[in-house]
Amino acid sequence: MERSTLQVKKRIGSYPRVRIEGDGRAGVSQAGGVLLVETVRKAGLNTAISAALTPWRKARAVHDPGKILLDVALAVALGGDCLADVEVLRAEPAVFGPVASDPTVSRLIDVLAASGEKALRAIRAARAEVRQHVWRLAGREAPDAGGTVTVDLDGVLVIAHSDKEDAAPTWKRTYGHHPLMGFVDHGPGGTGEPVAALLRPGNAGSNTAVDHITVAQLALAHNLTRAAGTLAGTFHARAVTATIRDHLINVPARLARSARRLTLHLPERWPWSEDFTQLFSTVHAPPAR
Repeated sequence: MERSTLQVKKRIGSYPRVRIEGDGRAGVSQAGGVLLVETVRKAGLNTAISAALTPWRKARAVHDPGKILLDVALAVALGGDCLADVEVLRAEPAVFGPVASDPTVSRLIDVLAASGEKALRAIRAARAEVRQHVWRLAGREAPDAGGTVTVDLDGVLVIAHSDKEDAAPTWKRTYGHHPLMGFVDHGPGGTGEPVAALLRPGNAGSNTAVDHITVAQLALAHNLTRAAGTLAGTFHARAVTATIRDHLINVPARLARSARRLTLHLPERWPWSEDFTQLFSTVHAPPAR
């Protein structure tokens, strides 16, 4: 009979490192959570989210904000539907590591919500960086392997069983929310990969143009930096999002006006001026006829 025991080797990062063996003895109620944790680790999502949320970590905080947010996501993946369902993870510290208390989780969500777009931009940037890494690992199976990416926009009804913020009657005569989602199409043999979402009240329209434009922009933005790197040259085509951003986007320069012409003067002896110029020439060229 095959052996089947979970054994903790050591703690690495925010989650314990677990290996799988097997004598069939039950001891962990959410054993499949190990697969989710290892996926998080392999993708680098734990380190990316942790780094992105560093500005929201207090000096003497015990729990990392990135780990707290990931714990909420894992709880949802395991069937949870509210913040308190992180209790499922808290019951298995050997698999999920230390899990924050319910008040700590709630405080973090309140703080991030109060930060509005600043927090959303940080989380979106981390997700985009991780998505780029995962697509690179996927190689020929990546959604962009063929040179194009298909994005589907679709509204989803989320039922609310009690009065919640922005909950309203829906077109199906239910009560809740009507978020608009953006999914990258993985082709006939795969599923959709969620890349963007716009939270909306339940009575939001299904064909609201401004909402569709917003979600389309969010969906496209996750891949714009990578596209820019590819057009800049061989080195940046293989670089991670953070490197492309540091080398080609967050660049100090001087903008001069002469007659009716604007000229951007790049820093002297800047090592990436050739890549920057190539990218600019490519995107600034007249469209092909």
